[in-house]
Amino acid sequence: MARIRAAEWETENYWLKRISAYLAGEASPQKALAPRVVYIALADDQVAGFIAGHLTRRLQCEGELEWINVAAPWRGAGIAPELLRRLAAWFAAHNALKICVDPDDRARSFYLDHGARPLNRHWLVWDDIRALMAPAAPA
Repeated sequence: MARIRAAEWETENYWLKRISAYLAGEASPQKALAPRVVYIALADDQVAGFIAGHLTRRLQCEGELEWINVAAPWRGAGIAPELLRRLAAWFAAHNALKICVDPDDRARSFYLDHGARPLNRHWLVWDDIRALMAPAAPA
């Protein structure tokens, strides 16, 4: 996971420490609650992508998508939407329906294409994340 994040920003060591602390509950975003999860997508016995999220009270949301990344060789293969669906199911199982994300410029259109709407200048929100739980229709 750290390698995938470091391909876009910072170093692998930085992300190893940050992701480990997040998952251990030793580092938390503002108003984050203890329950958190990460889902990992494997392809060819390698980590192709991952998604992480947690429950929160930030911005009157009930959950927050912390990170989603797919390694370059697997982008466009449907991994990110599937990870998003799995995280949506986790949030729904925790009765967290209003989910926020603070996207970078590159990810913003992905979230908007998957039903998020602007909450404010920086943040996007899904008012009911369960809308993402249905599998994508075949192309």
